[in-house]
Amino acid sequence: MMNSPAKNNRKNDWIQLILGLAMIIFLNIISSFIFTRVDLTSEKRFTISPATKTLLKDLKDVVHVKIYLEGEFPAPFKKLRNATKEMLDEFRAYAGDNLTYEFINPSASNDQKERIQVYNLLADKGLQPTNLNVKSKDSKTEQFIFPGAIVSFGTSEYPVQLLKSRIGVSSEEMLTSSIEGLEYELANAIKRLTTIDHHKVAFLDGQGELDTLSVADIYRTLQNYYEVNRVTIGGQLNALDGINALIIAKPTLPFTEYDKFIIDQFVMKGGKIFWLVDMMRASMDSLSKTTNFLSTNMELNLDDILFKYGVRINPDLVQDEKGAPLKMITGKVGNQNREELKAWFYFPLVIPTGHHPIVNALNAVRFEFSSSLDTISVPDVKKTILLTSSDHAKSIYTPVLVSFSIMETDADIRQFNQKNIPLAVLLEGKFQSLYKGRIPKTLLQNSDFHFTENSKQNKMIVVADGDVIKNTVLRSKGMYYPLEYDRNTNQYYGNKNFIINALDYLLDDSGLITVRAKQVKLRLLDKTIITEGVLKWQILNIAIPIFILIVVGIVWNLIRRRRFT
Repeated sequence: MMNSPAKNNRKNDWIQLILGLAMIIFLNIISSFIFTRVDLTSEKRFTISPATKTLLKDLKDVVHVKIYLEGEFPAPFKKLRNATKEMLDEFRAYAGDNLTYEFINPSASNDQKERIQVYNLLADKGLQPTNLNVKSKDSKTEQFIFPGAIVSFGTSEYPVQLLKSRIGVSSEEMLTSSIEGLEYELANAIKRLTTIDHHKVAFLDGQGELDTLSVADIYRTLQNYYEVNRVTIGGQLNALDGINALIIAKPTLPFTEYDKFIIDQFVMKGGKIFWLVDMMRASMDSLSKTTNFLSTNMELNLDDILFKYGVRINPDLVQDEKGAPLKMITGKVGNQNREELKAWFYFPLVIPTGHHPIVNALNAVRFEFSSSLDTISVPDVKKTILLTSSDHAKSIYTPVLVSFSIMETDADIRQFNQKNIPLAVLLEGKFQSLYKGRIPKTLLQNSDFHFTENSKQNKMIVVADGDVIKNTVLRSKGMYYPLEYDRNTNQYYGNKNFIINALDYLLDDSGLITVRAKQVKLRLLDKTIITEGVLKWQILNIAIPIFILIVVGIVWNLIRRRRFT
């Protein structure tokens, strides 16, 4: 007797159900052994780097992240909040239970005193607040938020500024660069907290370099990342032993050949150097008692060694039409001086335009009496220009008469006819010793020293201005201001981040620093089009979809009636 159609259908349904369950169980078993994720975005927004994956997988204990982006705020900050959550979810996919996070509203309390206490606490921990002027169609309001996070590991904490301020860019571009930098900022904080063995960084002494107070802010900051000291060579062959990176910050006295030889061998054996060198004698102190001074070439005896590595710092001063503002006395109001902020052409305000990891999405860097530099063709050495002047600049060769008089009248832009004058360069490759074929005789008899003619793959950075790393000092009070802070404008520049990024690039063994070059394309709405065609967009997004659903429902109902009547 044959089975009825109903029984056959029921049997097929059971078979399909069993096969479906078996397939689900099989896929779950396979997925427990094989881990993969697919990023379908065109710019691979959710694809994190191999260096970050390795860092997260190797976590031995719990890292906790507190993000202070909760509450009511404009749509751009909601995008930053959502992007941060998405990035942390990606991190958790590799770190598992060793990464936790929470979003906190620092303004949640209704008590104003409590809110102020929270704000002060976050500021003390290193998070910078942001005052928002929120504009709507009919009103304007002000909001006070902390777009940042505190990453904690054990008893240690590390602040992360999620919103990156940048001079001269729109709020949309600032938001984009902040989202681009999320992976690096968060992963870098985790790396800082979980690294046990730190690289050794030393500031060079002995040639009239910037003193302890002049570099106090960056020195203190770098101590959070590296083991930092000061070192004097003084003709000692082993003076630089054990040091990973050497910072030469604005020397003013000539180097001896013997000390240069020790520095050269430091490079040949893999040591990294961050050169911040003034080629001209010029400082604002010279203008404190007079309205002008003559700037001349500074003899440092470094021309030949830098030339050998692939760069020349020119004996000139760069004037840039986009100079940092300086307070000038322009007249009197009654018995009081009238002060105005005017661009001081000798202080180029450099806005990075490249996408190299050191300068990508970096705020403007403030230079003071900078020289220009040229790159030299050297085999096996790659040169990357990191920072340049604006499109309206010029260089004046020694001797240069520096005077406040250039600020008394409006600048003739036709005189600033040089574009993108190089001010900082990265050198990467295999360097050749300056002393190849001419070793000092005293070393020929020293069996404890091994001369190296050529380095392995190495890198160094040369900046044609020593003041880039210098913080403002009040000598009378023995105090200093943050490196990136400008007292004239209450503005924060990118000097400190430039120094930190540069050293990270020189010393990074994991490749994490390359994540800073990541770019994300945000498809932002055109506010002008939206405002002008509000009714049109409301009809397109609300009325038409509803109308289509009604039409489809009516047609489908008519088809069903005709089929089953």
